[in-house]
Amino acid sequence: MSTFFINQLDFIFFFYGLAFILLGTTCLAIARSKDRGEAWAVLSGFAFVHGVGEWLDLSALIVGDGAAFAVVRVMLMTVSFVLLLDFARLEAIRLGVNLPGRWIYVPVVMLVALIGVTGGVTAASIAARYALAFPGALGASFVLTWGTRTLPASARYAGLCASIGFLLYAFAAGAIVPAAPFWPANIVNHGWFVSWVGAPIQLFRGLLACWIAFSIWAMWVQQLAGQLRSARYTTFVRQQFIWTLVAMGTILVSGWTLTEFLGGIYRQDVQEESRRDIDLLASRLSGDTASVDAMVKALAGFPSFQPRLTGSGRSDDNTAQSFLDLAVEASGARRGYILDGTGAVVASSNSRDVLPGKPSYGTAVYFRQSIVGDGGYQFVFDAATGARDYYASQPIRAADGKIVGVAVLTKSLDAFEADLREFSRPYFFIDPQGVVAMTNRPEALHRTLWPLAATVKTSLSRQFGKVDDHPMLEREVVDGTWATVDTEREYVRRRFADHSQWSLVILKPTREIFATRFLGIVITLLVTIMALIYLVGKGRWIHDDVLADNRVRLQELTQDLGVKATTDPLTGLHNRLNFDQALAREIERSQRYGTPLSLILYDIDHFKRVNDSYGHLIGDKVLVQLSRFVPNLIRTTDFLARWGGEEFVILASGSGGPMAFQAAEKLRDAVGQVVFEDVGTITCSFGVTQWVPGETAMEFIARADEALYHAKANGRNQVVLAPQSEAIKLKASPTGPL
Repeated sequence: MSTFFINQLDFIFFFYGLAFILLGTTCLAIARSKDRGEAWAVLSGFAFVHGVGEWLDLSALIVGDGAAFAVVRVMLMTVSFVLLLDFARLEAIRLGVNLPGRWIYVPVVMLVALIGVTGGVTAASIAARYALAFPGALGASFVLTWGTRTLPASARYAGLCASIGFLLYAFAAGAIVPAAPFWPANIVNHGWFVSWVGAPIQLFRGLLACWIAFSIWAMWVQQLAGQLRSARYTTFVRQQFIWTLVAMGTILVSGWTLTEFLGGIYRQDVQEESRRDIDLLASRLSGDTASVDAMVKALAGFPSFQPRLTGSGRSDDNTAQSFLDLAVEASGARRGYILDGTGAVVASSNSRDVLPGKPSYGTAVYFRQSIVGDGGYQFVFDAATGARDYYASQPIRAADGKIVGVAVLTKSLDAFEADLREFSRPYFFIDPQGVVAMTNRPEALHRTLWPLAATVKTSLSRQFGKVDDHPMLEREVVDGTWATVDTEREYVRRRFADHSQWSLVILKPTREIFATRFLGIVITLLVTIMALIYLVGKGRWIHDDVLADNRVRLQELTQDLGVKATTDPLTGLHNRLNFDQALAREIERSQRYGTPLSLILYDIDHFKRVNDSYGHLIGDKVLVQLSRFVPNLIRTTDFLARWGGEEFVILASGSGGPMAFQAAEKLRDAVGQVVFEDVGTITCSFGVTQWVPGETAMEFIARADEALYHAKANGRNQVVLAPQSEAIKLKASPTGPL
């Protein structure tokens, strides 16, 4: 399982960074919606910076890493953790905790930098996680838990989920660090987590980041729902949360499937290309050795060597030597020689090999194989000279079939190495124990490909000299596999040389595979952005629509309350309060501009009889019908109101007393001709008066009421105009009106 997740590191880094970008966007929206949103703005800064840092890790995985690039990424990570710790500090201060200012971060950051200078980038990364990430995430968990006490129940649960997420993140990001040779990083580290869980820690950090982002988002929208107090918005928020989770899950799974599909296509191409490449290398090596293999067989079967080896018959040494030299030249061998049954040289293309005192080859592997009747094939590395040779041997048989000697040809592999030195990808020619004897990567020469036992290391040291016991692979590769080579994922292909346990190994970096998979990541990112724009935009539209509805309802309620406050509930006419306000305005206007203003006060004659005879319900109908009839007989500028009971009042601005009197007469005559339902005809009495400058509203109304009283006293169904002289007399009287 760990191998599978390691192959998905590119998508994990993308997912990890995307989750933090979502968290940053949510926190920024919260900061803008709050009066004091500095802490949430700082948290959004942490999320954005950390998300960008994870995407830079993705870039390093795809295009390659470097020392300067690694330093930049550690610096960004340190800044992000400082922001996380500052969020916890600001929120704690808001909650009443007494904490120092931002100067406290200076010595911590300087300590991280000092550790980086002395111990390297990895040590600085570990120090930043221990000193900043761990306390910052714990602090964020604490302040979120403490701050949820005042939230509504639904928002409180979401806030507690975010708090738990930060608590787990404190351990995932602040305690589980890269491996290092000091405590506790030498125990609790990335490797320990992978061996324990079977997945890289980055996957769990990304899941926690998603958890935190969605929890904080849910907490925020639940707060908005509580503020709006709208059942529609609350229902939408719940549905949006579910649909967002479903949409994000579907997009990420589909994106991962697409990414894996694209990577799988390239992976197959890599495997096929690697197979062709190693077949080409093996064919090139086989071509060099095949000529030697064929020629040594011919050399072993040449009859001129048998007399010398058996001591019987006459030996033609010149012919034998000529054929030996010809065999060496034709096969491209470095030299050739004939060995007797003890391994001593009896003939050689190099005359110095047959001088007295030359050592015997009786212990050579190829000799021992051929002296028993088999062909001998051996690659040999000379530790003293650094020469790499191929030895091919065949048994020499007498006429009776008995093995009497061994023919040997040896060929240098320098030409083979020179041809492949410019090979574009790493290749290694290794001995059976996995020690590199030939390569186009000089730094890997004499290095082991996989771990070896101590006894094997000792024997190899005698053969190769100093062996670099720092294996590239975790285990031996038999054919082809994806493996980690010096911390980098590579496709490793191995093929054994003909007739030998020596083998060729080539590597194909996976960086190109990550580049191909990157297309799937980009498509996933674009689809995610479009989905979020739609979901967030729809949420914003619903929020604004609910606000608009609430505003309209509030306006309607205000208007309704205003109408009820100024309208008579039975007749729908203006009420006494509204009339008083209108009268004050008209008196002020007449006072300022000198325009006439008159008042018509009227009521229904013998209305008590109507109520007594027909009931109050019929009486109310008469009042309503009269209220609907009168507005059709007065000017649109006249102000009609119900004064109280069966009394009504008309405020006629711009009309003098005589004009108002004529209007009242017209109205009286028209009312007398109307047939009222269930009652028949009725009559009204009218009192008319014109406002006199300096007269108060109460005085003005009192004179109209006095005129109405005279109209009733004089027999009803008539109009009485109050003379202005009475108003003047009243104003001149020292005691005022009685």
